[in-house]
Amino acid sequence: MNAFVLGMRLLWGTDRRGRARFLLMALGSALGVACLAAVLTIPSILTAHDARTAARETRTGVGGSFIHLELKDPYGTQPLRRVFVARTGSGPAPVPPGVERLPSAGEAVVSPKLGDILATNPKVAGLVPGRLTGTIGPEGLGSPDDLYAYIGTTPAELPDAVPLDGFGRKYSSQRIIESPTLNILRFTLGCIVLLPLVIFLSVCARLSGESRARRLAALRLVGLSVKDTLRVNAGESVVSAFVGAVLGVVGYLGVNEVMARVGLPGLHWYPADGRPDASTVAVCLVGCPALAWVVGQFSARRAALSPISVRRTGERKPPKMYGTLLLIPGLGVIGGYCVLSVMGRDPSGGSASSVLVPGAVLLTGAGLVFGLAPITAWLARRLAGVAKSLPVALAMRRTEVDPGSSLRVATGLVLLVFGASLTQGVLVELDQVSRRTAPLQEYNISLSELGPAQRVALSKVPGVRAELVSYSSWNSPSEDDVPVANLVVATCSQLTAYSQRVSGCVDGKIMQLRDDRTPFEYDPKAGERYPFEMANGRKAVLTVPRERVDVHPYDVSVFDSGALLVPPSLVPPNLVDSAGTLTLVSDADPATIRSVLDGIGAIAPTASVDPVGIVIDSLAQLTVIRSLLAVGMVLGLVIGVAAFVVSVADRAMERRGQVTALALLGARAGTLRVVQVVQVVLPLVVGLGAAIVTGWLAESSYLITGGGAVHWDWEGLPLLFACALGVLIAAALASVPMVRRHIDPEHIRRD
Repeated sequence: MNAFVLGMRLLWGTDRRGRARFLLMALGSALGVACLAAVLTIPSILTAHDARTAARETRTGVGGSFIHLELKDPYGTQPLRRVFVARTGSGPAPVPPGVERLPSAGEAVVSPKLGDILATNPKVAGLVPGRLTGTIGPEGLGSPDDLYAYIGTTPAELPDAVPLDGFGRKYSSQRIIESPTLNILRFTLGCIVLLPLVIFLSVCARLSGESRARRLAALRLVGLSVKDTLRVNAGESVVSAFVGAVLGVVGYLGVNEVMARVGLPGLHWYPADGRPDASTVAVCLVGCPALAWVVGQFSARRAALSPISVRRTGERKPPKMYGTLLLIPGLGVIGGYCVLSVMGRDPSGGSASSVLVPGAVLLTGAGLVFGLAPITAWLARRLAGVAKSLPVALAMRRTEVDPGSSLRVATGLVLLVFGASLTQGVLVELDQVSRRTAPLQEYNISLSELGPAQRVALSKVPGVRAELVSYSSWNSPSEDDVPVANLVVATCSQLTAYSQRVSGCVDGKIMQLRDDRTPFEYDPKAGERYPFEMANGRKAVLTVPRERVDVHPYDVSVFDSGALLVPPSLVPPNLVDSAGTLTLVSDADPATIRSVLDGIGAIAPTASVDPVGIVIDSLAQLTVIRSLLAVGMVLGLVIGVAAFVVSVADRAMERRGQVTALALLGARAGTLRVVQVVQVVLPLVVGLGAAIVTGWLAESSYLITGGGAVHWDWEGLPLLFACALGVLIAAALASVPMVRRHIDPEHIRRD
């Protein structure tokens, strides 16, 4: 305790420089802990959402007094869930969470977000028939933007209903993110946020490392023991880290209150969901000081054991190459999967890859961190031997002597670029499994749910490339399993534009589409006649022609095999809308799909939309994952930039004595600035180059083992190179003002 008190007295008894260093260490720790709390509370937000949705899940049973029917429809890009309930007996009524009582016939209880939509858009009232008698409380909603409704009706209006036993299940079927995807998300966030965060907190714990080492060496020389010397250093590091941890937790609480009300694209939460629990607070308040203590013990050991060499700036030992060896197993596994893919073999599937790939990624990231210093020192020694320029020679010799500073300056940004590669791979893989593989997306809407003005407006929705109309043949309601035929109103040019391959199409004739790859239960034969109902009650009869069009449509499409291709000029007039379907066609990228669905929801909010081949929940899940990964990248960027700025500024302050000595020897200001820039850029070039190569290989191995169609993300490479180039330019410009050619003898004074 005496040594700890001595450390604090020395801290506050020094000049303003020491107190400023303490303040910077605390603020840096506060920033890091705030980011740590944000990452640790993301699973809590998702868990709270799933717990509330599980509590409102309906249970079926026998002998209850209610029946129910659940419906889910897309409202724009959001799922709209409605639970219709009807009383069938005199027994007690089950009560869902967030609702005082189940609505009676003609009543409805809705979520606040759905209530706002009903108030601002009267056309949506058809989705929620009945008088609104209340709103669902937060305990009955997954999130504030949930679209949910309990609608009371009569048993006669629910012919397909099932008995209602109660509410609440152990597991939710409406999870915001599925468990396998959540595990991938956690691993990715750990790589892009937590690894750089450890480096950043270590940097904050070692601010003014050389000055502190000299001060500790002086204490050791005047008689302080080794243990007490380490305790003195730990006192300053632990206290600053603890103060920063408290400030970080308080700062995160304030940010959470604001962000919970603003939300992220696809993800909103209640403020209580994002408040850290006891375990998270304990990790932040204990983990950060513990890390500072470990770093302090490691950094002060040389001053405690060899004080003379520290005071007289003795020669330092070169960094060991052992850390670089971690790259061998990491790159071996990653490169092995890439080689198998190049050889035409498919290594996807199996449980081995789910363990080997994450382990190889962690080993590769650790190899980048621990191998940066020895590789930089070796390269600097080689460049210094051949350099003809004085600034370059000075920079290389300084980097050779102190390669550890490059670890603090560049590691955060290197890990950020490495994590960006993994993030791209996760997004590419999720994009493959969450949407159709076809380049086109179709949306089917029944014509009976649209008016003439709505049909015109839908064709003008941004992103819609074409609109097609199809009809199903009529069959008697009293007969089952009657063969049917479909006709599609389109031209040969439309068929060619929106199909994978077309041959044999002739304009101006009715022809049958034929895809030899796909068998169908009903296969209209040439010469068969099919009636199509008209608005006046009559039937228009079409005969299946002998002429056929060989077509390969994209997945499930309106151009199904067996359908009749009818030119617009030969379509029977006034076909009944109840048998017709409007199909809109757009590009299949997620942004366009969301835009088109939002446009359809704004024009025809009560229409049932079938986005062919995709599930609206998957699209919503992809939006949430993109938002969380974007948050992770922003946090990683903040941490990486903060680590760089703090390290460069600290190194500039620590080297003022060297700059003063060079200035007294006649070095010009331009020479000193070039030396500073080269010292910063060299480790960044080495680290970023290695991060791009290893990160892209790690991303490729993840895609290869994922079993998707895309194995090599060539489109992502230019983005990584652009990011790395931007980081180098920004780092070089930021390093220039860190050098001041101010001659102050105090900077080279020796005690």
